[in-house]
Amino acid sequence: MKLTLIGHEYKYAVEQIMLTLFPEEKPVYPVNCHTGDAVLNQDVLSAESRLTIGTVYAHATTIIQRNGISSRGSARIKRDKLKNKLMTDRLLQKIIKQSFYRAAIDFLESPPVWGSLTGIRPAQIAAGMLESGRSIKSTVKTLTDEFYVSPERAEMCVRTARSALSLKNRLDWRDIALYISIPFCPTRCAYCSFVSNSVERSFDLIEPFTNTLLREIEETAAAVRTLGLRVIAIYIGGGTPTALPADALESVMLALDKHMDLSNLREYTVEAGRPDTVTSRHIDIISRSRADRICINPQSMSDDVLNAIGRKHTAADILKAVGLVRQTGSLLNMDIIAGLPGDTLFDFRQTLDTVLDLNPENITVHTLSLKKGSRITLEGTVLPGEDAVAGMLGYASQRLYENGYEPYYLYRQKFTSGGFENTGWSLPGRDCIYNICMMEELCTVLSLGAGGVTKLVSGGGRIERIFNAKYPREYIMQKSPDEAFTRHMDHKTGKIIDFYSNLQ
Repeated sequence: MKLTLIGHEYKYAVEQIMLTLFPEEKPVYPVNCHTGDAVLNQDVLSAESRLTIGTVYAHATTIIQRNGISSRGSARIKRDKLKNKLMTDRLLQKIIKQSFYRAAIDFLESPPVWGSLTGIRPAQIAAGMLESGRSIKSTVKTLTDEFYVSPERAEMCVRTARSALSLKNRLDWRDIALYISIPFCPTRCAYCSFVSNSVERSFDLIEPFTNTLLREIEETAAAVRTLGLRVIAIYIGGGTPTALPADALESVMLALDKHMDLSNLREYTVEAGRPDTVTSRHIDIISRSRADRICINPQSMSDDVLNAIGRKHTAADILKAVGLVRQTGSLLNMDIIAGLPGDTLFDFRQTLDTVLDLNPENITVHTLSLKKGSRITLEGTVLPGEDAVAGMLGYASQRLYENGYEPYYLYRQKFTSGGFENTGWSLPGRDCIYNICMMEELCTVLSLGAGGVTKLVSGGGRIERIFNAKYPREYIMQKSPDEAFTRHMDHKTGKIIDFYSNLQ
């Protein structure tokens, strides 16, 4: 899409809404795109975004054109509401996106369910309205009337916002979560682009990776003790943590118990996501630790779909893994994905109904996201259409509500089929603390392991990030030599200490 910006430099906002509404398009800017002299090409999709700030109102206007067909959208905000730079940027970008949406609607087959919202965390908008004193009814109305969110998504958004606010009211500034990144899997799924290594190809990395992680746990624990921080949630994820040999996983969990003060722990999750990695030994190790929540992530209960996405297990293996977890008394989370290759509405319904029969405390319903590095994208795999995915998600919501589940967190990703969302559902009182804290940025999350991204969060909305080495070999090489390891940990713990020192 050719984009022309006149009277503003909010390039990112325009690209966000463009990619949300026209995911197949790429932004192209004429050389003189800020001069107002660019001519809209009649043969391709083009958009002119104009911002004018008058004495009373700031006006945003968008004109979208293709093949001689033109549509115009506009939005405005009172100038006296532009009180400071942060507020000005937020409100001006809002009306720019609104005007773009209003112009684009004539070029779309159907209105997107999330309207003009483009961010990853729509519940944050709803939470802000509720915190300001808005009623639930008023918040839903604003989402539908001003942002064009569908009534169903607006309701879901408000429900997840209420879960976030409920947890927020129970948090102290000292409360933090830990994320332990285990970047190994038995094989790479066709839809995956995460940093993960096949255990078969990278077996030689597991021992040095584990040893490096044990050192990082010890060093991080020292900083946590120095600052008087309280670990309330642990999440061991990946990758597939149970792809580690049982002894390696046990050493990681023992190190967390030994070095971290877990007296304030409220929740401890371990992903045993791939049933083909789950052994009775792994489950025994997890259950003997403080972990009380285990994830078994089938993605589908159809053997044909599992084969299409490169899974080396069957639906029967999933049931066996769930049986092992249920023997421990741990809480159970199960993930499924709408829009997988080879899936149909009928098969998806069977998947969901089978999962519901297992009565897990949490069910996460993802929508397939087409990542650039995934095999699905690279091979141009045929996928279910938008209508089919919408039907899958609609059926999931209906059945989950009927069975007593409530949406407690949600997020959106780029390049998701149909522009839909990923939603975590829980039975009453079973919300996953880590998922809410991470997605709604309610507290600091210290991330350890390859690919880990620490997110330091203050109550005032200030956020800082610290990145670990992305790949396992980099992580090991960076941290294995004593001098290099010391430098990295001095930098990381120093930033953590400085961040919290400025809060006190």
